[in-house]
Amino acid sequence: MMSVIALGLATAGCSGGAQEAKEPMATETAPPEIDMKLFFKNPDKATFRISPDGNFISYRAPWHNRMNLFVRPIGDTSVVQVTHDTIRDVGGYFWKGDRLLYARDINGDENFIVFSASRDGQDVKPLTPEHGVRAGIIDDLKDVAGMERSVIIQMNQRNPQVFDPYLVNIETGKMEQLVDNKDNYESWMTDHDGVIRIATKSDGVTNKVFYRPNATTPFKELMTVDFKDAWAPLFFTFDNKNLYVSSNLGGRDKTAIVEWDIAANKEVREIFSNPDYDVDGLDFSRKRKVLTSVSYTSWKPEEVYLDDETKAMMATLRAKIPGYELFIAGENDNEDKFMVFASSDRMPGKYYFYDSATSDLKEMATLYPWLKENDLAEMKPVSYPTRDGLTVHGYLTLPKGRADKDLPVVMVVHGGPWARDVWGYDPEAQFLANRGYAVLQVNYRGSTGYGRKFWEASFKKWGKEMQNDVTDGVEWLKKEGIADPDRVAIYGGSYGGYATLAGVTFTPDLYACGVDYVGVSNLFTFMNTIPPYWKPFLDMMHAMVGDPATDSTLMAEASPVFHADRITCPLFIAQGANDPRVNKDESDQMVEALRKRGVEVQYMVKDNEGHGFHNEENRFDFYGAMEAFLGAHIGEKPSPVKG
Repeated sequence: MMSVIALGLATAGCSGGAQEAKEPMATETAPPEIDMKLFFKNPDKATFRISPDGNFISYRAPWHNRMNLFVRPIGDTSVVQVTHDTIRDVGGYFWKGDRLLYARDINGDENFIVFSASRDGQDVKPLTPEHGVRAGIIDDLKDVAGMERSVIIQMNQRNPQVFDPYLVNIETGKMEQLVDNKDNYESWMTDHDGVIRIATKSDGVTNKVFYRPNATTPFKELMTVDFKDAWAPLFFTFDNKNLYVSSNLGGRDKTAIVEWDIAANKEVREIFSNPDYDVDGLDFSRKRKVLTSVSYTSWKPEEVYLDDETKAMMATLRAKIPGYELFIAGENDNEDKFMVFASSDRMPGKYYFYDSATSDLKEMATLYPWLKENDLAEMKPVSYPTRDGLTVHGYLTLPKGRADKDLPVVMVVHGGPWARDVWGYDPEAQFLANRGYAVLQVNYRGSTGYGRKFWEASFKKWGKEMQNDVTDGVEWLKKEGIADPDRVAIYGGSYGGYATLAGVTFTPDLYACGVDYVGVSNLFTFMNTIPPYWKPFLDMMHAMVGDPATDSTLMAEASPVFHADRITCPLFIAQGANDPRVNKDESDQMVEALRKRGVEVQYMVKDNEGHGFHNEENRFDFYGAMEAFLGAHIGEKPSPVKG
């Protein structure tokens, strides 16, 4: 079922496919230097949604430096503040009837708490335990009669390694466990009537999917697949008889969207596939009960529309909002009022309210109105060959108004590692380009979306071929004349932090400095400190990264902390004290090893953060320190002394 654990922290006007770098020239005017805080402060307003009845809109906006929820009637300017959180940002949320459900953790521990709030903000309560338990939503039960005040959640209160399902009343908090989970199933899926009919579990290398025809029948095994196979149920067909599945079975290299006959236990039709990219997104109309679109990522997000009504509406919207990527961020139950999100590589995002009955379109908000599109740089898709014959795709952001020659470079390595970079607005890339750096982001082998072979090419290749792909990207920039060979830095978060440490360790002559953000330094201690809900997948991690029992030599060779004597360039390391994925000890070990040798290392630890810095004031501290650090080591060359 292609289970993938991602460490996370993937850091977030072109046409056609991948482009080669331009000839060195500067025809544009260099923009003014933009204050660092304007890239990394909280958005003015974000995450707009429409209430089910279509009478209210909601959004997140800053209050006391934290993102909170606000509601206002459509057609009215009066605003009600629903939440007043000062500890942590309100995260993902949705409407359920006239209430809003949202999640947040405490200081980055990723033990997410589900809250329920009345629309007027007078009744805000936690539905799940506030300490030591991780919870999430399985089904909002929006279409289920008699469940107007209920949702299905899952949490790991009973056993930290698995998640049990509960029916919860969103007003009273009353909770009922829906399955006696004595078999320790790990995840669940409901049908369109809100009945849990799919359960999954894994021993790490084998994933099993279980099925039942109704709520009273025991689960029986439906599918057993190797973790390298993709077979992921998305949702039931509208008659609740079959499944729509993202699958690469049947000899496919790329995942396709298929319909699976449960009774015959076989694929009965392919709905959509792409020869070059994995396809794993499928959307539908709740009201009309039709499939509306499939989605995948090429060099940018792509959607293919499956019904005429959706296709016509999106064509209308593109005519009204030309030049941007568009997607529907929310709609009312009647599906005649829509929240539309527009963005590009140089425009962080705008929200529009669209009434399809009247064709009326109104701009609601711009995420970052203080950033001007003309001051920001293009993100260009590029590709280059690796030393062993693969093709790696990525993105090059060049500083606007400067000749594309002998530039200082920041190689930004995405986290995951089983994730990917994608074309679009990226505050880090724009900030660095504004400071005069060329920014290269690459989808090294193992990055998702490029098929099974490319993914499997990363297995047990940390610090080796995966790192070579990053190195080859830097060498490509040097060959093109874009990079100043003496002013190249490497930076990344999570796995990207590991790649930073590996880069300055195993190719010490390539980089002038490095910035490691919550990165792994020791593969042995990393494996020993993973969160409990990852432990069922430990054998899979051993197959993908390395097994300490059989691969100790490989893991020692790939662990930068054991080779710290090779590091000669300055390092800046940042870490959240409460990180549940990459324990703080990963950074402590490396800092200690370097300081013993007298290597320059700047260390920033935030006690109220986890896997990355989410609080605004901590982002300011981190990026301010990064700016000074990079400026000191790869910044502008000093002017020659006249004498």
